Amino acid sequence: MSKHTLSVLVENKPGVLARVAGLFSRRGFNIDSLAVGPTEHPEVSRMTIVVDVASSPLEQVTKQLNKLVEVIKIVELDPTQSVNRELMLVKVKATASTRGQVLEVVQLFRAKVVDVATDAITIQIVGNTDKLADFLTMVEPYGVRELVQSGMVAIGRGSRSISERTLKPVPVPAAPAAG
Repeated sequence: MSKHTLSVLVENKPGVLARVAGLFSRRGFNIDSLAVGPTEHPEVSRMTIVVDVASSPLEQVTKQLNKLVEVIKIVELDPTQSVNRELMLVKVKATASTRGQVLEVVQLFRAKVVDVATDAITIQIVGNTDKLADFLTMVEPYGVRELVQSGMVAIGRGSRSISERTLKPVPVPAAPAAG
């Protein structure tokens, strides 16, 4: 078993997420991460799905996904040929005596303090899965009070786009005449 990252372009319509997730569920696959959001085309959404499966069953799932009417395109992203990021918010205990040490860890990881209370600091960190795991290892001794993590988003490296030759260009409205 190995982790695979799929970038899936779908029609931006109600129920599409449920249909895609249901397909993985029916096959007995657990989705490790799922992020959905708009693209440069308002009628299209992009799903980034991370799943831990052997490669041949993944091929079966992608064939089934391609049969869904709302699925426009599926691409498996190679980790070496793509940029992958996750967002994590972590609320860490920070007493007067440990606050400076916690802030040093924040600086070391190029994270950002987004909220401060008398006994806690909320930190935002963006990075790949390994960076987030390393950051957690460093702040756990201070006490993690709360944690929330987004799903992975990923995009291929270079100038090519997943939507090239797949979608019709969206016309740009003309600017109103000055007058």
